[in-house]
Amino acid sequence: MVKSTRVAASAAEKSAVTREYTIKLHKHLSRVGFKRRAPRAIKAVREFARRAMGTPDVRITEPVNKEIWKRGIRGTPFRIRVRLLRKRNDAEKAKEPMYTEVELVPVSSFKGLLTVKVD
Repeated sequence: MVKSTRVAASAAEKSAVTREYTIKLHKHLSRVGFKRRAPRAIKAVREFARRAMGTPDVRITEPVNKEIWKRGIRGTPFRIRVRLLRKRNDAEKAKEPMYTEVELVPVSSFKGLLTVKVD
């Protein structure tokens, strides 16, 4: 059996941080039926945030949801610009110490945008 290469999360990984990303929804929705596109796009955003921030608890804000559903269940956008905020979970009965909040960043064009760390 091969040893696991996964390393424990560092202290920096567990701290609060904010980054902006462009998520290409189009590649996640390829070969998906029309009536499943918007729900699958929400799942793709949630999975992207989970992998990028390392927190299983991902909360999508209403503007992100409205942007994805703006043109209906079939007409999802090809790309979406989001701000991912990893925050400390202050709830007493929280299973996880951190959670990720996904906010919409309105942009006129996606040309030349890179991942940016926001302070």
